[in-house]
Amino acid sequence: METNLRNFIHKLCQYGGEDEVFEEQFKTALLRDEEICGELVSFMEHGSFACKAKVQGYTVVDIMVWQMDHFKARLDRDNTGTRQNPDRMVLLAFDTLLKMRLEPEKYIAKLKQETGTDYEGKY
Repeated sequence: METNLRNFIHKLCQYGGEDEVFEEQFKTALLRDEEICGELVSFMEHGSFACKAKVQGYTVVDIMVWQMDHFKARLDRDNTGTRQNPDRMVLLAFDTLLKMRLEPEKYIAKLKQETGTDYEGKY
């Protein structure tokens, strides 16, 4: 892994409030997936998402939207650590996409079922 990417991941984990164990696990998973790694490199270089890396049609942006929707109630209480931390949101979206590659059905079910609480009749 090139030095710039290693440094970017280190800073993203640091700013995202994750420890060295998370960072190493994230890097290991990232190295196993060339397509998702390329997506992170694109984000690092351009500051935007290419949305080329997909797991059964879902991109890192889809995961970020789901995360924002899913965590709305928790964000109101600000116990996720992502409310004022966009670095953490990006990091966790990429981490989820990597995990989704290994267990797509599990994460697709969550994307389809676990939504925010902002519509009538949800609960």
